[in-house]
Amino acid sequence: MTRLFLIALFLLSGSFAFADETIKTETKVISDGKMDTTINSPPPSAISPQISASNSDLCTVGVAGAVQTQILGISAGRTVRDMNCEKLKNAKTMYDMGMKVAAVSVMCQDERVFDAMMDAGTPCPKDGLIGDKAKLAWQMAAKNETLEREKNNVGLRLFYGDDGTKTGISAVLAALAFLLLL
Repeated sequence: MTRLFLIALFLLSGSFAFADETIKTETKVISDGKMDTTINSPPPSAISPQISASNSDLCTVGVAGAVQTQILGISAGRTVRDMNCEKLKNAKTMYDMGMKVAAVSVMCQDERVFDAMMDAGTPCPKDGLIGDKAKLAWQMAAKNETLEREKNNVGLRLFYGDDGTKTGISAVLAALAFLLLL
């Protein structure tokens, strides 16, 4: 039994461990090699400003942009007026207020609408005139514009002018031709 007691005591005492606090370890590492360090960082970024027109009643469009190099980044933005949108809104507002002729007149400022109205036989209003009277007024305005353009055209005045002008031009051209032949 003593034997059994000694074995049990030996097994129980083996499970306990005691640390010795007097043991110290010193380590000295000397390295004389070459070391390169590479640092990967995200690239710089220029962020363009956000220009939003959240109200659907605005006739503007936001335009923004950015440029980035390794050193310098630039960003800019602005709003641009949409003139066609403004024209449509003005025409709709006038029509809603009962001013139908004025609304059509605003729409006729677009050349495509003007041509379409003439082709359809419903000319755009002119100086308060509508219908056939407006069509005649537009035709007269076009004819007057053509006459005025021809009147101010220097080339046409030289060749279709009075006889004295034609004689003077002929003399100048003859003198130039003579000088070229010498």
